Amino acid sequence: MTNIPETGRTPRVQIRLVVIQILVLSLLGTLGGRLWYLQIREGDAYAREASGNHVQQVVEPAVRGSILDARGVPIADNETRLVVSASRTELLKMADDGEAVLTKLAGVLGMKPKEVMDKVRLCDAQTPQPCWNGSPYQPIPVTDEATPRQALQIRERAEDFPGITAEPQAVRRYTSPGGANTAQVLGYLSPVTDEEITKAQDTDSPYLRSDQVGRSGLEREYDKQLRGKAGVTRYEVDNLGRVIGEAEADPAQPGDNLVTSIDARVQRVAEYELNEAMKAARKQYDDNTGENYKADSGSVVVMEAKTGRVVAMASNPTYDPNAWVGGISAGDYAQLTGKDSNYPLLNRAIQGQSAPGSIFKVVSTAAAVEAGYPFNGNYDCSSSYSVGGQVFQNFESQSYGPIDLGRALEVSCDTVFYRLAHSEWQKDGGINPEKGEPNDYFYQAAHDFGLGAETGIDLPNEVTGRVPDREWKQSYWEANKDAWCKTGKKDGSYVEKIAYENCLEGNKMRAGDEINYSIGQGDTLVTPIQMATVYGAIANGGTLYDPTVGKAIVSADGKNVSEIEPTSHGKLPVSKKTLAEMDEALAGVATRGTAAWRFAQDGWPQEEIPMHAKTGTAEVYGKQTTSWFATYTEDYTVVMNISQGGTGSGASGPAVRNIYDALYGVSDDGEINPENALLPTPQKSLPKIKTDGSITAPKVKGDPAKEQRASQQGEAESEPTQQPAAVQTPAAVQTPATGNRDTRRARRGSSRRRRRT
Repeated sequence: MTNIPETGRTPRVQIRLVVIQILVLSLLGTLGGRLWYLQIREGDAYAREASGNHVQQVVEPAVRGSILDARGVPIADNETRLVVSASRTELLKMADDGEAVLTKLAGVLGMKPKEVMDKVRLCDAQTPQPCWNGSPYQPIPVTDEATPRQALQIRERAEDFPGITAEPQAVRRYTSPGGANTAQVLGYLSPVTDEEITKAQDTDSPYLRSDQVGRSGLEREYDKQLRGKAGVTRYEVDNLGRVIGEAEADPAQPGDNLVTSIDARVQRVAEYELNEAMKAARKQYDDNTGENYKADSGSVVVMEAKTGRVVAMASNPTYDPNAWVGGISAGDYAQLTGKDSNYPLLNRAIQGQSAPGSIFKVVSTAAAVEAGYPFNGNYDCSSSYSVGGQVFQNFESQSYGPIDLGRALEVSCDTVFYRLAHSEWQKDGGINPEKGEPNDYFYQAAHDFGLGAETGIDLPNEVTGRVPDREWKQSYWEANKDAWCKTGKKDGSYVEKIAYENCLEGNKMRAGDEINYSIGQGDTLVTPIQMATVYGAIANGGTLYDPTVGKAIVSADGKNVSEIEPTSHGKLPVSKKTLAEMDEALAGVATRGTAAWRFAQDGWPQEEIPMHAKTGTAEVYGKQTTSWFATYTEDYTVVMNISQGGTGSGASGPAVRNIYDALYGVSDDGEINPENALLPTPQKSLPKIKTDGSITAPKVKGDPAKEQRASQQGEAESEPTQQPAAVQTPAAVQTPATGNRDTRRARRGSSRRRRRT
């Protein structure tokens, strides 16, 4: 007999089966519980997450708004170009980081492989241009000048160019109407950075990775309005990437248009005349240095006297802002930022600081009257003035005897202002004032005139200049005294002697400091826009306006218009009586003073268009003199300066006169020809923008066919040194005929008479 059960299984085997069954049931229970947890309890959350995984976004960049001149002529707009871009994300997925693809792309585009690879690398502190300073996750433009044939090659052979796209895109264009460059005023764009995206994500104007951002000028100041809002369309896709439906769409909103107070015709004339003045100065011999003037930089501001609106603003050296479009090349970047470039990216009208020389004397005149010196008093204009063994000379040691302050402005007598400043310095207690605050009338006047502070112009990175008052001297001495004490020598070179004196008493207001300051010398620094604001205030009766370039924000369809009204930041600290006396004296400068040879003696219609002027020649240690010329009429203020250019009326005078001739249509014989006047009165109305976004072209005079030919000629000009042609398409702006202006300019420029500044 046997003890084996009928099943043929031993008790041990049965036990094992039971254990296995229990384990299987446990696993099934666990799995069921997990399925219940995922599908029932957390089902909604995972469904939402899964849905998100199958939504893809397509971004449609917004069309950036145009920047228009006062008449509606585009000075910055957009054009459609074929842009070839590379996806860095896709390239890095390849074994060779996309090197083979980029090399093949270079062959199609006619570029060198290294040039293409440099464009798609990321910028950092060690990587020179060209490189990409935008987001690494957005397509990086390789070129925006692809031909249709090149684009077709890339698109038809997509398998050979993974990660490469060739698409038409709206690209920024700086039109330079008639050759009016306007570079430093307009600025330029570059891609948004990750840091900027992060900072702006919780604001009312967040960035997308495809955005271009204004980096300087109006492009930066009005970036939010010009940028618009990119469109985003969200598509539902399956696991294979096939579109199965559209989730939602936010349409793109084009940026607003910015209407400026710039007149492209006047801008062109201003740029040309500044450049010509600098070229003429380089041909003149400087007796002090024994070489020709270098005339290495300069600027000019044309401003409406009654509103502070900027009609033209030129800075030299300049550059082509189109160089930044689509990414700047290594050569262009080096040219713009290299040591020998003299920094053309600087807008010297608002960022160029220099001693003002005699154009500062309007401030000193106001200070003297405030301190109690009568405007019509008698003040000795001697050939020199001595203080503590130091002799301060009048210009060319001229002497005019007893004169009033008005005549002192006309002939720019230095010694009158030396005496007034020294007298006030003594009244304030000299080098060691007694207890109590000194009056410091001369320094307080500068602050009240708005100097030493920003004017508030709607352009970024304006500098403040410098009023070297007691507070500034103390802080400057504390920052530099150790270096002065280390290098200064009592009997050393001129520089070492100055360092020695500064070491001992650099924080104290010395007599020489105040004397030099009174004629705009010493440590005083101003900008052209500050002086334009000052002389504009004298012209309009005393109101210091914030200079503005923007005139109105207009929606893309022209329906919404937001005007930018003139605003004031103060009044001149001058009575109406004194202001009228200063105004009369500055008119005398143009009729019988230091600027008469540029106006009254050269056919200016003073009775019809009263001209007021002040010349200035500022000395700079180690450099040649800076030329300043500040002028105004009832309508406009024009201020020009040329670094290392010579005298005020000698170097800047001819150019300023020619700008006025163009504005008012003044001919060589002094007659006013309205047909030739560019802008005899400031532009008041805004250009009309139609509902389709197009702009009503300004009306032109004369034969339409002739104007069209002139416009085409104007568009062909690209160098800022060319003669202004009849300016431009698409709005057919007209520049007056110059007649014999070139002859007159040559006559003015060749005159070698030494003139008082």
